[in-house]
Order: sequence, then C-alpha cells, then structure tokens
Amino acid sequence: MPASTHVVDATPTTTRFGLFDAAYPPVLTVDSGDLVELRCVSGGPEVMPPAGSPFRIPDALAAIHAAKPARLGPHILTGPVAVRGAEPGDALRVEIERIDLGADWGFCGFRPLGGTLPEDFPYRRTLHIPVDRAARTCRLPFGPSSDGSEGGLTLKLSPFFGVMGVAPPPEWGAVSTKEPRAHGGNLDNKELGEGATLWLPVWNEGALFSAGDGHGVQGDGEVCINALEMCLTGHFRLTVEKGGGARDPALRFPRAETATHFISMGLHEDLDIAMKQALREMIAFIVSRTNLSAADAYQFCSLAVDFRVTQTVNGEKGVHGMLRKGLLF
Repeated sequence: MPASTHVVDATPTTTRFGLFDAAYPPVLTVDSGDLVELRCVSGGPEVMPPAGSPFRIPDALAAIHAAKPARLGPHILTGPVAVRGAEPGDALRVEIERIDLGADWGFCGFRPLGGTLPEDFPYRRTLHIPVDRAARTCRLPFGPSSDGSEGGLTLKLSPFFGVMGVAPPPEWGAVSTKEPRAHGGNLDNKELGEGATLWLPVWNEGALFSAGDGHGVQGDGEVCINALEMCLTGHFRLTVEKGGGARDPALRFPRAETATHFISMGLHEDLDIAMKQALREMIAFIVSRTNLSAADAYQFCSLAVDFRVTQTVNGEKGVHGMLRKGLLF
C-alpha cells in the first residue's frame, strides 16, 4: 500500500504550549512510512511585535494566544502524531524531507537569568528580524550591509526545528519543552535541517511525535538563549523500526544522520557529562558497525571525530559528535 501524506495545521486543538506528556491523545494517527506536514508557529505573546509594527502576527499564532492554553515551557508544539505499530523499545525514524518558511519575520532575544552570560546581560532585549522568504535570508538591524544599502548584516537561512520529540516515558508525567532528554525534545541541533534523519527511542504506543520551535538560523551554542525563532512547516516521513531497528538494536538516546555525517548526542546539565555521553554514544555506534574494539573507537574519535557544543541554554546542555561518512563506512 503506497504511503499517504497528511497535513496538521497549528490550531488551539492541535498544539501544546511547552509540554510533552504521554497522556496527550494523538491529533492524528498515520501508518509507518507516511509523510506528515506539520505547520508550526513560534513565540508567546510576550515576544510578539508591538502594535504598529510592520511585522504581522500569523492568524494561527494569534488564535493560539487568544485561547490562553496551559503553558509549562517556552515552545508551541504541533502534535502529537501517532504512528501505527510503534511500541516501547522500537525506534522512530524521522526523515526531514523539506522545511518551508512560515512567516516574513522572526525574533531573537535574551532576558534576565537566561542565556549563557546572564551576569553580563541582566536585562531583556528582543529583536524582530525581517525574513526574505524568496531569497531565504534575514537582515539584522546591526552590522555591515553586504550590498551597500541601508540596513544591517544579511544572513543566509538554514532552517531546522529546535524541538522534535516523541512522548516521554509515562512515569515522567508532563515535562517542559525547555530541557532536551532521552525522548528528544529541545535538541537545538542545527545539523537537523532538510535532508537529515533523526532516530528517537519509542517510549509509548504510537510514539506520539511532535515538532516546533522553528529556527531560521542558529550558531552552535545558541548562546543568548534564542536562535532566529520563527514559524516553519516541516515535512516529516515517520517510520517505525522494530526493536530499535537493525542499525540501533538498543537505541536509548537520539541519533542522527545527514548526507555527510553520522551524529551522536549527549544531553546533561553538566557540559562535561554531556560530552561523555556523546562520546560513549559515538563509540558504541562505531563498535556496532565495524570490527573495531571500544579502545580502537575511543582513539579513532580522538583522531577523526568532531565534538561540538550544541547549546548551553536549556538547562540540559548539549554536545554532538560528528563522524564524517566514508572514513569507516
């Protein structure tokens, strides 16, 4: 039977504000291998453009604000979507086939007690930044103009979803979208753009996948607390891999793959421990696919694998390991 395509709009009934919870019923149930278009919006009322601004708040986002939903974390998620046949112990393969820009602006800000340097910037600042959807660029209100015109620096967009995750283990109850964990969530990994594939361990029947926190562009670290936060639409192919899949028979943590790299991830409030997790995940990944011993893989990682700071602002900090394809397999 051919795979189907489904669309989920962002509405007050198809979104959750800042929450993952295994108790939430799915807004849609699909077959393994189906393509799901999730339309996602970003930002609470406190970061919207002021009255009289040239930036228009999308109708879908305004409707969600007007509904005054319960809120635990900072991100609006579209979903969850259940995938038939997914059971605890399986893996959900999420192929990110396409990402569409959903607005002509985004925002970037920081606030007291947030970001990597709250002691240096103990105040609030929010910038609303115009986006050229056709050119897939944004223009900052500071820095040198690249074309000599008025205005600031132009950045090329590289969109991705900061938050992609399945429902967490039921015993966790409701958890904030702020902290990434074993179920995925606020990974903020800029490598997970168009063409990337993310594997998530399944903790509940149906997996219950959600996405949100659209980012137009971000540097590794996401140091001030925000990327270019904006509305995006993601086209996700959701496939169940039974028993964790042949490639990861005991998947316990998110992993990813791009056209050029295999990616391991570590998440912990202590950046040193996050680094150790990402390294152990990469060693296990290499050992499972080669005849190298763990000691061999450890030394290989020191010689040829790049470990990068994903983000330092979500409570649970992130490190991701980048193994270039073709070096070992």
